Amino acid sequence: MSSNQSATNLDNKMKISLNPSQKVYFVSDFHLGTPDDQSSRKREEKIVKWLGEIEADAAAVFFVGDIFDFWFEYEKVIPKGFFRFFAKITMMRTKGIPLFFFTGNHDLWMKDYFSEELGIPVFHHPQEIQINQKRFLVGHGDGLGPGDNKYKLLKKFFTSSACKWMFKWLHPDIGIAIAQAWSKDSRLTNELKKEDEFKGQEHEWLFQYSKEIESKIHFDYYVFGHRHLPLNLPINSSSVYFNLGEWVNQCYYGEFDGVSFQLKQYNGYAIKAN
Repeated sequence: MSSNQSATNLDNKMKISLNPSQKVYFVSDFHLGTPDDQSSRKREEKIVKWLGEIEADAAAVFFVGDIFDFWFEYEKVIPKGFFRFFAKITMMRTKGIPLFFFTGNHDLWMKDYFSEELGIPVFHHPQEIQINQKRFLVGHGDGLGPGDNKYKLLKKFFTSSACKWMFKWLHPDIGIAIAQAWSKDSRLTNELKKEDEFKGQEHEWLFQYSKEIESKIHFDYYVFGHRHLPLNLPINSSSVYFNLGEWVNQCYYGEFDGVSFQLKQYNGYAIKAN
């Protein structure tokens, strides 16, 4: 990092200082690997192109979960593919750009591959981040807030040491095939339930979660993924909840310039408040 820009972790709160020419980027839900290799490859190429365009002024990039549609780190094996994405983030790390990964519900089995091989920290829970004078709470968002009790129960099982121990003994070809079938079934179920439609603030669980946190401690920005719906919802006069959308059918990302946060699509226009 340059002398006028730092990223540290102090009392579990990350602090990032920007100079006037720098920005911090937030993106989530690439779901690399789905629905098929050809579609995923095209999406991967678009992601790599976007990363190439932002790296000149990127002080840091936060990948906020579900970067992969499935990820499991066996002791000596990781899932096949994603070479272009790996090559790009490796190049960005070589240039000294801080990158941060969050696990999502599709890649919750990330362990230490990225931290050991690339020096990319992996977070399993929301993190408090201060960028210049603004306070952020950032996380994928799965299992937070009211509702979704079935998933919360499943997550406890999937993240248990017993489940991970049992899964690792499956041959990778079998384990990945099972995971991909589960992912496809889950996605079809959500489409039938129209889960990716805005149903009002009272039904947005992450918005309600953010409101609850804000009643106890102040953050300027709450930034989450998971929802697959770009959202910009004011909590009060000085606090806003953002959802980063997804990259399977859309291409949304968050951009903070040291003063204000904007939710943008890859073609460059900002998303207005809902």
